[in-house]
Amino acid sequence: MSALNDDPRQRYSSDDFPQQEQEQPGLTGATTPRPDHGEDSYVGSGKLTGKRALITGGDSGIGRAVAIAFAREGADVAIVYLPEEQDDADETAALIRDAGRTAILIPGDVQREDFSRQSVDHTVAELGGIDILVLNAAYQKNRDGLETIETAEFDRVFKTNIYSTMWIAGQAIPYLGPGASIIVTSSIQAFNPSPELIDYAMTKAAQVAFTKALAEELGPKGIRVNAVAPGPIWTPLIPATSWPDKLPTFGQDTPLGRAGQPAELAAAYVLLASAEGSYMSGAVIPVTGGRPL
Repeated sequence: MSALNDDPRQRYSSDDFPQQEQEQPGLTGATTPRPDHGEDSYVGSGKLTGKRALITGGDSGIGRAVAIAFAREGADVAIVYLPEEQDDADETAALIRDAGRTAILIPGDVQREDFSRQSVDHTVAELGGIDILVLNAAYQKNRDGLETIETAEFDRVFKTNIYSTMWIAGQAIPYLGPGASIIVTSSIQAFNPSPELIDYAMTKAAQVAFTKALAEELGPKGIRVNAVAPGPIWTPLIPATSWPDKLPTFGQDTPLGRAGQPAELAAAYVLLASAEGSYMSGAVIPVTGGRPL
């Protein structure tokens, strides 16, 4: 890597993002510029050899970056995604297989309890067990005021971000043994909530409480539970949030002056999943471009 790219302000562009908008859940191919998931940069070193991972929302964005990193570190990976994200899921599966690992595709909606629980059972049946659970699936939408949020939308946010977290983790715990790791994708919004993301921020704060409480419960069993709190990260979720006026300068108000890329989070998840993070539990790792939690 060049000296220029070693400067965190300049590793990725800080130019304005072009105006664009997508329908939820957002797709990689329609996102301009295309996010960097570490396809050409992440190099593994065997930190997760023989491990078996389940990643929700693993088709694109942060989930894809984590899937690539886990596979290149030696893990087999199952990913959960919405059926309309099949093209993204196929791309991620190809990257996992290119690393010489098994990829399991599990399409469905984590808002459904039966599907959420079955995704764990399916992973165990296909991979022979589960060692790493990454609870990453999320939904957010720009709000014009609390009084405008319809109950159906509120339900969608909470079922996707909170209910599924509880269902999937609860189903997975009986399969997890000493050395297993649960990692939750929370957000800087848990600590510094934006009014236009009030319902999303509520769920992310709840995930922090979930992480800390579950770490207390599972620590005596040798199972670690941690969270990553991303700041502004360029993923398909961003143009699908209905932020046309915010997109051009997205992330430029961070101390590093730019938005992050999914590839810049992968190492945090690898640390929390691997033996290198063996004394870390109940922690929330910020990856925020310098914004404090």
